Amino acid sequence: MPPNPAARALDWAMDKSLVLGYTRLGPRIRRSWWPADPRPACLAGRHVLVTGASGGLGLAAAQQLAGLGATVHLLGRNAERLESARAELVAAEPSARVEIAPCDLSDLDAVREFCADFTKRVPELHALVHNAGVLPPERRTTAQGHELTLATHVLGPHLMTALLADSLRGGRVVVVSSGGAYGQKLAVDDLEYAEGDYSGVTAYARTKRMQLVITEQWADRLRGRVSVHSMHPGWADTPGVTESLPGFNKVMGPLLRSPAEGADTVTWLVATDDPIGTGGFWHDRSRRPTHYAPVGVETAPQRQRFWEFVVRATGENLA
Repeated sequence: MPPNPAARALDWAMDKSLVLGYTRLGPRIRRSWWPADPRPACLAGRHVLVTGASGGLGLAAAQQLAGLGATVHLLGRNAERLESARAELVAAEPSARVEIAPCDLSDLDAVREFCADFTKRVPELHALVHNAGVLPPERRTTAQGHELTLATHVLGPHLMTALLADSLRGGRVVVVSSGGAYGQKLAVDDLEYAEGDYSGVTAYARTKRMQLVITEQWADRLRGRVSVHSMHPGWADTPGVTESLPGFNKVMGPLLRSPAEGADTVTWLVATDDPIGTGGFWHDRSRRPTHYAPVGVETAPQRQRFWEFVVRATGENLA
C-alpha cells in the first residue's frame, strides 16, 4: 500500500477512475511510492515458465525475468511464433537463457503430456506465470468439449498448476487476470457459457472472474508449499487488445500502457524479496480488492460448486 494517507487517497481515486489507474498514467504516478524493484540477478539459477509468451505481456514479462537472471521457458501454441519470440528476447537480452515450450493450454491431454516431460527436464521451478489468453468471436470448444475461454483461462491452468505443484514447492504462481473481472459475477450456473447469446468479451470477463476465485482456492490448498497470486495489468497495448477490441484500441490507444508496463507487477511478484504472503490480487505492486461492491461476492456454496466442476473436468484436486 502507499506509505501515507495522501498517497493512499490518490491511489484509491486513480483505481476508481479507471482512466487514471489503468492507463499508462497509473504506473508513472504510482512509481513514486510503490515497493522497490527486485534485486539485480535475483533469479540467477532459477527457472520460470510463462504461458502465452509468444508476444504481448507474456513476452514482456519473460524478457524482464530473463534480465533478472532466470532461465525462462516460453510456452505457447505455435512453435514458429515461439521461435520468433525467443529471437526477439535474446536480441534484447543477449545473455538470456531461453527455451521454448510448445503446448496448447486449452487441450488438457496436451497439458498432461507437456507437464510429464517438463518435470523430468526441470525438477525445480521457481515460478509459473499463467498469462495465456483468448477472446474468440464465437463460441468454440476444445478437444475435450469445453468452451475455449474456460479451458484456456481456468481448466488448463488448474491442471498445469496441479501437475507442477511438486516442482514448484517453495515457489510462486502468478495469474494474469483482468480488471474486466470486476464487471462479472461467478457464472456458476453456466460455467461453459452454453446458454444465451455468446459474447467473446463476456466470456473473457467471466473467466477472468473465475481466475480470481480459483487463485484464492489454490492459495488455500497450497498454503505453506507454493505462494499463489493473481494480478491485473491495467490497459496495455498488446496484440490481444489490437485484434480483439479494435474500437477500444482506437479510442484509448494513446493512453494504453506498453507491454513492459503491463507486465511489471508480474515480474515483481515473481522476483520480489518482500513478504507478500499468498492469495492476493494485485495491480501496480499493490493488493486490490476482488470486488468493489458487495453485490456479486461469491458465496461459499458457489465457490464449492465451481471447485467441484473444475476438479471433475481436470481430474485434479490439489489434495
